[in-house]
Amino acid sequence: MKLYSFNFLILLLTYGNCNSDIHIGYRVTLAVPVVYSMGFIGRALLMETNQIEPNFKAALSVEAVNGKYSCSLEVFLGDVKVWNSGHYSRFYTWDECVLELTNDGDLRLKGPQDRVGWRTGTSGQRVERLQILSTGNLVLVDNMDRIKWQSFNFPTDVMLWGQRLNVATRLTSFPSNSSSFYTLEIQHNRIALYLHSGEWNYSYWEFKPSMNRNITFIKLGSKGLDLFSDKYKKIAQITSQENQLLRFLALGNATGNLGLYFYSAEERKFEASYQALNTTCDLPLACKPYGICTFSNACSCIGLLTNAKSPNCSGAISGGFCNISQVEMIELGGVSSVLQGAPKKVNVSKEDCENLCLDDCTCAAALYYLQECYLYGLVMGAKQVIRGTGFTYMVKVPKGTHGSHGKSNVKKWVLVMVGVVDGLIIVLILGGFGYYFVQKRRKNLLNTDRN
Repeated sequence: MKLYSFNFLILLLTYGNCNSDIHIGYRVTLAVPVVYSMGFIGRALLMETNQIEPNFKAALSVEAVNGKYSCSLEVFLGDVKVWNSGHYSRFYTWDECVLELTNDGDLRLKGPQDRVGWRTGTSGQRVERLQILSTGNLVLVDNMDRIKWQSFNFPTDVMLWGQRLNVATRLTSFPSNSSSFYTLEIQHNRIALYLHSGEWNYSYWEFKPSMNRNITFIKLGSKGLDLFSDKYKKIAQITSQENQLLRFLALGNATGNLGLYFYSAEERKFEASYQALNTTCDLPLACKPYGICTFSNACSCIGLLTNAKSPNCSGAISGGFCNISQVEMIELGGVSSVLQGAPKKVNVSKEDCENLCLDDCTCAAALYYLQECYLYGLVMGAKQVIRGTGFTYMVKVPKGTHGSHGKSNVKKWVLVMVGVVDGLIIVLILGGFGYYFVQKRRKNLLNTDRN
């Protein structure tokens, strides 16, 4: 059977009352457009759970991505995608996208000429059918309902209610148009959010159980994210801030923020009942590289590095800082970093910290605080902090970037550039208040004249 993606609405009607399982020998084909169309998505609804909306649905999907068409098996909760077979590695195809549950129990995605792009690897395990459970778990079972494969064992960027993740597993989220990505990692002593960029990995949020207790697994419950010990005892919880049943946890691909979500029947959409990071400047990619997040949650480039012809804050910076005679450090007082886990040196002076970065080819920036020096391989996650708190952020730049003014003038000029956005906002606010009071006084005078 071959289904054409332009009949998407008809497909939903045709399969709207489908069962929550399909059996061996099943095969469905979704046609792929001949000509690439940006933004195109075609889906065939395969299964759905018998629940009050929003319920779970499984669908075969063709989607336009980067000039090609990807073919994937997906699970939705309402209109939220909660699992995708191509999350880590897309299967690109042409002409057709085929889902097949073979007679020997292997679930496969195929393209033309029987080219296999994804499979469960369950051949010979006596699989009888594919089911979608009321938890949203997509499973292959035998005739005794024993699970041979399940989507819960292959987490993406969403964790569903009732789902369990063991230590050393992770959720991964990929921002669009970026080589960086985020992870939520379950470690023995904590759960943490990480930014990965090239060879560099930095954490930017963590949650630890009290009394140094070890974590064995985590599980999303009705009221929060529960952390368990090796004796299956709950040792900590990240609690929802709303008295509503939680449906899923998600690692945002745009921000890298961690959220717990419930369904609002009144608003008819999912809403966050908890977020790990509550301010824009605490997000690792709140600004572009070589940008600083200011008190007003706006981004400002480091002024000395800005090139009018450059579309980003890095200007002419291109890395390659191995020749110490060609580089220097500029200082930004009142600036810190949200990125944690950088290599640290203790009992050093600010000058020592500066030299440590200059001598290290891989160092792009350094953070100095109370005789501690942190060396970074990238300039991201910088944020403005209250001056006088002792933080000094230093950035490696080509020598001569600041001209002939000297380091003290450079420091002052850069800080002015950081604060310029905040200054403009304050001026606008004060101007708005002034305009309001002038108009109010003028209106009162007119009323007095009329009386």
